[in-house]
Amino acid sequence: MSTLRLFLLCATVISAAVMELIDTSIVNVALSHMGGNLGATLADTSWVITSYAIANIIVIPISSFLAARLGRRRYFIGSIILFTVASALCGTAGNIWTLVAFRFIQGLGGGALLSTSQVIVFEAFPVAKRGIASALFGIGVFTGPTIGPTLGGYILDVTSWNWIFLVNVPIGILVTILSIWLVAEPAPTASRESLRMDWIGLLLLVVGIGALQVVLERGQEEDWFQTTYIAQLSVVAAVGLVGFIWWELTTEFPIVNLRVLKSKTLAVAAVLTFVTGMGLFTSVYLTPVFAQRLLHFPVLDTGLLSVPGAIIAIFALILTARALQSGVPIPVVIALGFLLFFGFSWRMSLLSGLAGKGDFYLPLIMRSVSIALLTVPLTALAVSGLAPQDIAQGAALNNMMRQLGGSFGIALVNTFLATQFAVHRQALVTHLTAGDLNVSERLAATTNLVASRMGTAPVEAVQRAYQLLDSRVNLQAGIQSYNDAFLLVGGCFLIAMPLLLLVLRRRPGAAPVVVSLSDH
Repeated sequence: MSTLRLFLLCATVISAAVMELIDTSIVNVALSHMGGNLGATLADTSWVITSYAIANIIVIPISSFLAARLGRRRYFIGSIILFTVASALCGTAGNIWTLVAFRFIQGLGGGALLSTSQVIVFEAFPVAKRGIASALFGIGVFTGPTIGPTLGGYILDVTSWNWIFLVNVPIGILVTILSIWLVAEPAPTASRESLRMDWIGLLLLVVGIGALQVVLERGQEEDWFQTTYIAQLSVVAAVGLVGFIWWELTTEFPIVNLRVLKSKTLAVAAVLTFVTGMGLFTSVYLTPVFAQRLLHFPVLDTGLLSVPGAIIAIFALILTARALQSGVPIPVVIALGFLLFFGFSWRMSLLSGLAGKGDFYLPLIMRSVSIALLTVPLTALAVSGLAPQDIAQGAALNNMMRQLGGSFGIALVNTFLATQFAVHRQALVTHLTAGDLNVSERLAATTNLVASRMGTAPVEAVQRAYQLLDSRVNLQAGIQSYNDAFLLVGGCFLIAMPLLLLVLRRRPGAAPVVVSLSDH
């Protein structure tokens, strides 16, 4: 393959994956706009996020099976077309539930693009350069969720929320045309008998993962098990997932081959990827909310905070791939990535209400480099102990764990934020007493300021002063709760690090990455 054709193929395939990953986070900033335009509540509008996540999580683990059954080229191109058509339908939806339905279809198309794109990129490179392929694909995995909120905020600044979806249409059409030209169909490696559709396994997966995703996405807003349907769906998720695991381990031709988890390296990598997903998606979620809602940064300024880190991360990804190929042990690189992410979390936990843009750059660079150090090694570790025919399935399971980690992490931090806000507010309020000289002086000064500037009556000025004091308390409690949330996520990275001891004695060089995803 010529250098130009290789470049076009990689750019095309990675663009498809980036489109999917951007859409996991781009709508977060547009929920209120959608609700106002479509006459929906915020609770109803949040199903736009939930439906996409459910479809993603369902499709990702079965993508290798469907690619083998339908033909990888047809499956990949068909998924791009489905994603593009669904994006157009989302952008023209006339009510919230139509949008939710089209968003689910979009998620079905998008979920297939991640693992399938990864396989195509790996196959395009010669054996000696597949570490570079890992780095190139890692750039897409990293940048997609990161730039989603920034791109969404920019689109809302210049046009309507519809273009959050419609922007995918011209890109999707171009990617489809290029894929038809560039993507080849590999020779089949699985027998027709092994590709029989496992309908029972598929049903149990849809029920179990779908119910779990709804619980994770909606639990905090619905007060968890105090809401009947959340409690019921929790039972459904438990029964469905247990049934799914039992069935897939006992049936002869499973739709998801869970037997590959017997590999210690894949099992460890899956847990570490879950934690990495928590870190990636929660940091993408927490940072802009912290900067905009509490520190009142403009949307565009918030998005630009991540630019220096994103640029440095691209070089870090390439250097990581080269380090692995030169023989640096994978667990060592992963440990460094985990420590850097904890450093990011610790620095973010120290930010106060006086923080400016400059206070964010170093921790966000640490986060970006951390994710760059983890993206390639975790993929290599996941597949390093697998037989060639199991590698595509192992990679798909690993990708699913990253998405599940993100969903679980956001649900965890939302619950934690609500709890810690109440704790910090109570602690602050107990120190605000009428007998406290500082409190009395602050109220008096605020009352005089309100009365002089607004010309209000003394009684109204006193009420306004109390309201401003209450707002200040809420702001401080919010900042402290976000500080705690960052530290909580960073603590999860430290807790997970000892798992690396289980694979420390392995010395994977280029070989695991070389076989990687190409044989399936």
